[in-house]
Amino acid sequence: MRHNKKFNHLGRTASHRNAMLANMACSLIKHKRITTTVAKAKALKKFVEPLITKSKNDTTNSRRVVFSNLQDKYAVTELFKEISVKIADRPGGYTRIIKTGNRLGDNAEMCFIELVDYNENMAKDKTVKKATRTRRSKKSSAEAAPVAEAAEAPVAEEQKAE
Repeated sequence: MRHNKKFNHLGRTASHRNAMLANMACSLIKHKRITTTVAKAKALKKFVEPLITKSKNDTTNSRRVVFSNLQDKYAVTELFKEISVKIADRPGGYTRIIKTGNRLGDNAEMCFIELVDYNENMAKDKTVKKATRTRRSKKSSAEAAPVAEAAEAPVAEEQKAE
């Protein structure tokens, strides 16, 4: 029985799973967004978020702990130099999973997993573009009615004055 065993083994041995998650985490850190299956993305999220939290404290020990998990000095340098600075005030939730549909070959559920602070499209401080009107657009009847009433009002007042 597997009571209270919630860890997804992903159909791999422990060493293969750890190597795969380390490689995926390095790719996520270097490229800021990767495409994978939903199951792997959820496992990667549990793997990489504690490492990102550890990178907020730039000490020799935390670098050694992160390196022991990632085994890639370029990814560790990127994590501590750039990513930890950008996510310094965020209390958690460093990654986002966006589902993209099913894969054609085996119908596996696919998704993007990305670092939250690096997606400019979903940033909160986006500038709102003003809607441009075409030459053929006409005002709606709700907008035209007050203008017509306002134009008739002075005429009515002049007739009353006479």
